[in-house]
Amino acid sequence: MTTTQVVNPATEQVVTTLELVSAAETDAAIERAQRAGADWRAVAPGDRARLLRRFAEAVDANLEQLAQLEVANAGHTIGNARWEAGNVRDVLHFAAGIPERLLGNQIPVAGGVDITFHEPLGVVAVIVPWNFPMPIAAWGFGPALAAGNTVVLKPAELTPLTAIRLGELALEAGVPEGVFQVLPGKGSVVGQRFVTHPAVRKVVFTGSTEVGKEIMAGCARQVKRVTLELGGKSANIIFADADLERAAATAPYGVFDNAGQDCCARSRILVQRSVFDRFLELLEPAVRGVRVGDPAAESTEMGPLISAAHRARVASFVEPSTKVAFTGTQPDGPGFWYPPTVVLPDAPSDRVLTEEVFGPVVAVVPFEDEADAVRIANDTEYGLSGSIWTNDVGRALRVSRGVEAGNLSVNSHSSVRYWTPFGGFKQSGLGRELGPDAALAFTETKNVFIAT
Repeated sequence: MTTTQVVNPATEQVVTTLELVSAAETDAAIERAQRAGADWRAVAPGDRARLLRRFAEAVDANLEQLAQLEVANAGHTIGNARWEAGNVRDVLHFAAGIPERLLGNQIPVAGGVDITFHEPLGVVAVIVPWNFPMPIAAWGFGPALAAGNTVVLKPAELTPLTAIRLGELALEAGVPEGVFQVLPGKGSVVGQRFVTHPAVRKVVFTGSTEVGKEIMAGCARQVKRVTLELGGKSANIIFADADLERAAATAPYGVFDNAGQDCCARSRILVQRSVFDRFLELLEPAVRGVRVGDPAAESTEMGPLISAAHRARVASFVEPSTKVAFTGTQPDGPGFWYPPTVVLPDAPSDRVLTEEVFGPVVAVVPFEDEADAVRIANDTEYGLSGSIWTNDVGRALRVSRGVEAGNLSVNSHSSVRYWTPFGGFKQSGLGRELGPDAALAFTETKNVFIAT
């Protein structure tokens, strides 16, 4: 039996000790999911919708408990954690509208009738990262269940507690045994078995691009479907005609939310040269004003990093030669803290500009004109998110079309809504989650011709 200690990153205290699922137990869970699949796909659409609504209501009834679990397990601020639990509820309510709306087509043909069906895949495996354990889990299991699939879910080793509780709530809400199972375990054991087990028909993975490539290669051996949501190096583009005060006041929250542990973090701020110095003047008090501290306190805006190892990795990006413009604050004492940090890179090849930091470090660089801004924004292997600040509607549209990213915001930093599509260009991923077509990613289209 292998166990793991769950540690509170704000206090470094052990929250609990958990048993990790073995390869044999993973196989048994997948086989249970496969057996449960025949009955689950046969549940009438309206009844499946009702069960998902009950699941959503159970999450809502336990929202504060889920939020407090995430504060203790992941170091999320209580405000963020409540939003995240609410997002699970909302995704489930949205998914509850899907079963009765999985509409096929009737296509005109000669000599008969042609119709299409959206058939469930079977067993879907969802591999969840540690940075947003609740929402990202729901983005996978919500539409997958709605489309008639069964789900096996592996939470990150560091942050399994909310996923385990969601699995319990699903059963309490009446979701049948075997339909939704949570398997806390190692990626090299549980995640690897998801990739190699022939009964798993799709793997949904959110995490690093390096691991995503390995999962994609493993799934290719069985032509297994994948959705991948991977890394990001998103740009926040500030034009001279923008509302500079607002752009500067909000920029810290576009990158330092969740301590920068966000694949959508706008970790490169591109500022038109004519307003570069003025923007930095406005940015400094905004960064120093970010309230970093006890994530359980209502007023806290940024908590700790997830682990000591991750803190060391983030710190490695700020080398002795790095030009640091200014930093925010951090608490003294235990906890994996790192202050909000603004750096001014020397060259486009600097690591802080090319690699995903996944922490509260942001690089600010100047650009000359619109074409230069788009060129710099696209000078990365990633393409997940980004922001554009301008008061010129034409420019906003031109730059939005020019930037190679899946999710862009104009004069804001909002990228993710459960009713709009989410996913990346280039090495930021493959496929889309959320939005009106989310369930279609968990189905195969079947075409049937009936001769008349």
